[in-house]
Amino acid sequence: MPIITLPDGSTRSFEQPVSVAQVAQSIGAGLAKAALAGRVDGRLVDSSHVIAVDAQLAIVTSKDEAALELLRHDAAHVMAQAVQELYPGTQVTIGPAIEDGFYYDFARAEAFTPDDLAKIEARMQELVRRDLPITREVWDRDEAKALFAGIGEDYKVQIIEDIIPVGEEVSIYRQGDWFDVCRGPHLPSTGKLGNGFKLTKVAGAYWRGDARNAQLQRIYGTAWRDKKELDAYLHRLEEAERRDHRRLGKQLDLFHFQEEAPGMAFWHAKGLVTYRLAEDYMRGKLVEYGYEEVETPQILDRSLWERSGHWDKFAGGMFTTHLDDHDFAIKPMNCPGHIQLYNQGLKSYRDLPLRIAEFGVVHRNEPSGTLHGLMRARRFTQDDAHIFCTEDQLQGEVATLIDMVFETYRDFGFTDIALALSLRPDQRVGSDALWDKGEAALEKSLKDKGLEFRVQPGEGAFYGPKIEFTLHDSIGRAWQCGTIQVDFSMPGRLGAHYIAEDNSKQTPVMVHRAILGSMERFIGILIEHYAGALPVWLAPVQAVVCNITDRQAPYVREVTKTLREKGFRAEFDLRNEKIGFKIREHTLQKVPYLLVLGDREVENRTLALRDRKGQDLGVMGIDDFLARLGQEVEARTN
Repeated sequence: MPIITLPDGSTRSFEQPVSVAQVAQSIGAGLAKAALAGRVDGRLVDSSHVIAVDAQLAIVTSKDEAALELLRHDAAHVMAQAVQELYPGTQVTIGPAIEDGFYYDFARAEAFTPDDLAKIEARMQELVRRDLPITREVWDRDEAKALFAGIGEDYKVQIIEDIIPVGEEVSIYRQGDWFDVCRGPHLPSTGKLGNGFKLTKVAGAYWRGDARNAQLQRIYGTAWRDKKELDAYLHRLEEAERRDHRRLGKQLDLFHFQEEAPGMAFWHAKGLVTYRLAEDYMRGKLVEYGYEEVETPQILDRSLWERSGHWDKFAGGMFTTHLDDHDFAIKPMNCPGHIQLYNQGLKSYRDLPLRIAEFGVVHRNEPSGTLHGLMRARRFTQDDAHIFCTEDQLQGEVATLIDMVFETYRDFGFTDIALALSLRPDQRVGSDALWDKGEAALEKSLKDKGLEFRVQPGEGAFYGPKIEFTLHDSIGRAWQCGTIQVDFSMPGRLGAHYIAEDNSKQTPVMVHRAILGSMERFIGILIEHYAGALPVWLAPVQAVVCNITDRQAPYVREVTKTLREKGFRAEFDLRNEKIGFKIREHTLQKVPYLLVLGDREVENRTLALRDRKGQDLGVMGIDDFLARLGQEVEARTN
């Protein structure tokens, strides 16, 4: 007689084994109708799953966080069924849920077209209307292989051979006459999928992701709880395309990429202005918080990377070279180099904490298919820093770092920040006792500041736990940027030590921290966050002074000179073009302020002011405009 404990602590007893759906029905008809699945003792299961022993149960509805993954997984199955109904002879391979959607890989001689996607989506809607029950069956492994081989599903035979050990049974999910190999769980029926899905594109893919294997066709889609969420997502996609930093980088003359240097940006003069402004801001923070700025070599001997533990973990992602009978790696990170700096000269406890920072250029051999403008590059610069301290100083250093991170993000215009505490992974260095100390220190710092955070088991770095900071931009996308990582292991591996107050030799704690992360990626995020209309303090050009006729040219030059002498980034436009053309062009360049000078402005020594939204801000004197501009820069108005 199982006793079921519900999330509110109440219990229900049953005289015989009971399904998740039956428990939901016993609670109420409304919940039974809304039930999509269950979570039994923390494990997600079908609503048909039978509970035979005492257990904790949560009924999963569309409001549950797990519902989206269920919906997306089912959308993949419904799409596969639709494809095979419309195009007999097409083989299905794998079809998982992914972030924001799903895909399925198909083996088909003919290429799918946009018209095909429309037909497939229409058939999916029909399958939803049929409200086919989704049921789980268990088949003998050999029988399953024989059945799939008999209907020409060669890839399914390979999946069973590769994934299902000999002697184990095969989990099959059936919806109507269609069935597939799958672990599940799934929705109770196709009708629960609703109308919040859409197919988005077709792409090429290789079987098992290996270019040596057969090429398949991958159909992508997105799925949400309802049509309202779907429409909001599609709007975000359109907005994201409008804000794409690669397009804006070209439009605004900031940077470009080319085949001769894959994954490495060519910074144009305007783009480099914004880059340097962000870098200078961070330099100011270094001074404020007591850091020493350093620089370390680009290439280090393999032996150092082996001792640090990076070679075993990242060798495949390093660019290497061979010099003087030695193997070298172009640095993918700065940590080992910073320990070499620390090791110069004997350190006492009185010298700690020692905070060193570097705008370190690093190279990582990212797969070509993952490169994405500034967001995923092979060459980039980290605003990297390492703090060497005693265990007693660790708590205070982490607390100060958290303040520094939040201040920085606020000044760049990000206020919606999520935090996560990432704990020890399976592959790691260092004893469990040291990991216990590091995890406890980070958790205490977060709790002492009253910050909400989620825990991510297994997501820590190989050398220590970390706090991750994720920014949400103006259209709600999440960008993981900053990290604070506690490392009890690498300093000892590379011989770092200090003389404690009792004259004993001790290993310092090393705190790794990055705030912006990759400078390039952060600027890409800024461009997309502001849709290219960067705040005045970060804009490459803050004001353009325009004339209406040649008569105003001397005054235009005078005003521009005054702005530049006061430290502002100003340009003039004396081209023989109509003023409307000039205004439109500089508005498209997203220049914060346009100063239009006609005869009246010359006579009165004033400026006609417009902003980049096209709004007429009226007429003001040069001193008033200088004060306005100065206040915006100083306040970092976003």
